[in-house]
Amino acid sequence: MKNWKKWLKRGILALFCLGITGGLAVFGLSSFVKNRTADKIVNETEAAKLDADCILVLGCGVREDGTPSLMLRDRLETGVALYEAGAAPKLLMSGDHGRKDYDEVNLMKDYAMEKGIPSEDIFMDHAGFSTYDSMVRARDIFCAKTVVIVSQEYHLYRALYLAEKLGLEAYGVPALDVNYRGQAYREFREMLARSKDFCTAVIQPQPKFLGEKIPISGNGDLTND
Repeated sequence: MKNWKKWLKRGILALFCLGITGGLAVFGLSSFVKNRTADKIVNETEAAKLDADCILVLGCGVREDGTPSLMLRDRLETGVALYEAGAAPKLLMSGDHGRKDYDEVNLMKDYAMEKGIPSEDIFMDHAGFSTYDSMVRARDIFCAKTVVIVSQEYHLYRALYLAEKLGLEAYGVPALDVNYRGQAYREFREMLARSKDFCTAVIQPQPKFLGEKIPISGNGDLTND
C-alpha cells in the first residue's frame, strides 16, 4: 500500500513538472516569435512606402446572416485604406471557402468593391484555411514576393514569422486596436498557435491545396468563383 502511494505521488509530481516545462516552452516560443517580428509591424504611412506586390488580408469569421464579423470588418477597412494609400496595387483576400455554405473570400471581395476598389485589383484565395496555408499560397500560387499583411496585432506576429521563414518579404499593419469579446482567451490560444507554427515553419509541410499559378500582377477576376 505504501509503495502504491509513493508511486502515485511520484507520478503526480512528474506530470506537474511536465506541465510546468510545457508551459514554459510555449511561453518561450511565443515570446521568441513576437520579438523576432515586432519590427516588421508598421503603420499605414510606412506601408505606403514599401512598394509591395499586394496587401494580404487574412480572413476570419462570417456571421450567419452573411455579414463580416467585427474582426473581419476591421481587417477589411484597414486593407481598403492601405490600397487607397498606395501600399500595393492589388488586394489578396485569403480565407476559408471550403464548402458552399461558408464563404469568407467572396464576402471580402464584395466588401472591398463596395468601397470602390476595382474587381480586377482584388484576388481571392479560396483555400486560405490557415495562416500557414495563406502564406504558402501567396508565394507559390500568387507569386508574391513582398506583402503587407493585415490582421489584428496579436495575430500578425505569427503571420509575419511564417512569411519570413517561407522567404517572403513581409510587413504587417494591424487592424483597429479594439478589445473584442473573448480577447483574453484568444490571446491565450494564440500563444499555443505561435508555438505550433514555430514547428510548422521548420517542417514546412504542403498546404491543404495548391493549384495553378495566378500571378498577383494580373487580373483578380481570374479568381472569381
